[in-house]
Amino acid sequence: MGWLSSTRQGLFTMADDLEQPPQGWLSSWLPAWRPTSMSQLKNVEARILQCLQNKFLARYVSLPNQNKIWTVTVSPELRDRTPLVMVHGFGGGVGLWILNMDSLSARRTLHTFDLLGFGRSSRPTFPRDPEGAEDEFVTSIETWRETMGIPSMILLGHSLGGFLATSYSIKYPERVKHLILVDPWGFPLRPTDPSEIRAPPTWFKAVVSVLGRSNPLAVLRVAGPWGPGLVQRFRPDFKRKFADFFEDDTMSEYIYHCNAQNPSGETAFKAMMESFGWARRPMLERIHLIRKDVPITMIYGANTWIDTSTGKKVKMQRPDSYVRDMEIEGASHHVYADQPHIFNSVVEEICDSVD
Repeated sequence: MGWLSSTRQGLFTMADDLEQPPQGWLSSWLPAWRPTSMSQLKNVEARILQCLQNKFLARYVSLPNQNKIWTVTVSPELRDRTPLVMVHGFGGGVGLWILNMDSLSARRTLHTFDLLGFGRSSRPTFPRDPEGAEDEFVTSIETWRETMGIPSMILLGHSLGGFLATSYSIKYPERVKHLILVDPWGFPLRPTDPSEIRAPPTWFKAVVSVLGRSNPLAVLRVAGPWGPGLVQRFRPDFKRKFADFFEDDTMSEYIYHCNAQNPSGETAFKAMMESFGWARRPMLERIHLIRKDVPITMIYGANTWIDTSTGKKVKMQRPDSYVRDMEIEGASHHVYADQPHIFNSVVEEICDSVD
């Protein structure tokens, strides 16, 4: 594993754990109740990243406001082509791209990072309004790009990451050579007819039945020592998706430790959502604001709970721009893990079309 220390002062820091200080009596009591820590997240992530065959660098990128973004760069030596930057979805982190990293970095540099408030990145207090929370995410991505010295990129986002990648492309179109949206969350307006609403995933309905209007994954923290078991119970599919690499519960442990920490990004997501499937500021109302010369490809799982008709609607809103939408058979919301070989091939083709 390549741990990068500072090459230019202030840019990179060693991979120390970002343990969050407890806030209030409940927060100071809960860590003893929850079997988790940033050190445990670091250790399980290390087991995941050991599967990489290509050269990689893993480090914190320090932003001017003192926040740190945990970043993994694969094939850093391949500098002749536009790099691919991948943005994970809600509750995720860099480890979830393990089935894709080697393939997608075979001919170009690949950057993945934990969104601010998620994974091993800093977990600050976000603005409580939807626009402010969204802007905090987008600003952190741009500051990260600037600090990394990336002139332009192929930007790929999954789910919440797709929503944020789109918002970023509206604000910084000159930095995006191609926008790839993978089962993006938060695009359509919420239907007024209940019959038109697609059912959310079963695991989310189970969580809501327990905790109502609390943060989406609060059940993992409230459950204390039973939290890891809940991940395995609610999301047994994650073990199956990554079975080629792990026969044990490594991925379930990773999901648990990503989401049993201070719910910083989770609280920001809650501020941005109308309910789990819809955003308070739907992206379909703003997608036309992306500069016309930015090409967009939308990739859906054929069996997803996300509204796949969004792709057609984006085409209608951008008649003079390149917009391609497609579905991958045998895949649900986590397209990249359900059908990794097909997904990797599609993304490689898109990247090759750029350079």
